[in-house]
Amino acid sequence: MFFSKLMPHDGNFFELFNEHANNIVSASESFLKFVEHYNDEALRAKYTQDVDKAEHACDDVVKEVHRRLHKTFITPIDRDQIFSLINTMDDVADLLQNGTEAMHLYDVKQMTPEMVQMAELCNQCCISMKNAVATLKDISDPEVAKAALKTCDEIDHLESGADRLLSTAITRLFREDIEVRELIKCQRIYELLEEVTDKCEDVANLVEGIVLENS
Repeated sequence: MFFSKLMPHDGNFFELFNEHANNIVSASESFLKFVEHYNDEALRAKYTQDVDKAEHACDDVVKEVHRRLHKTFITPIDRDQIFSLINTMDDVADLLQNGTEAMHLYDVKQMTPEMVQMAELCNQCCISMKNAVATLKDISDPEVAKAALKTCDEIDHLESGADRLLSTAITRLFREDIEVRELIKCQRIYELLEEVTDKCEDVANLVEGIVLENS
């Protein structure tokens, strides 16, 4: 007991979660602008750089979380929960960066309406995810815990919308007269964007678990 009192406590992990979530939203907003202004090469390059910058900032936060986990004896929530949450959040940032890279790599010629809609859903999911993560430091308050669970439900609803949009988009691809290579490119982009919402839902599930266990 005496030894534990001498060891570092807390580690300000909630502050780092919020910083990471803010960076994710920056990435998702830049990605949405990247998609909306895809035909403008200069803006496309600018928003690609913005997504990359936000993703690198996320990586820095992850490294700091891992560093503090090694140095902090008593953490505010379970260590495995901290590790899983920050790494799953980082997967969201990675997928957003992968989206810009894939479009450049596949030489996608233009955005479809479904790609724009999917990017909008990704951004909405990331904003809701940020809001859910922001509640964690105060989940001992029953009203905050209730609000956190409601936000997690909102993310689930958005992810379901992305699933439906993916099905609609792929159905349209196979019904229209589209060159095979373009069909393959578009299908992969749709699936990648839907993965962003899937990963946001994974974060929401982790947040929900933390809330239920600690509120």
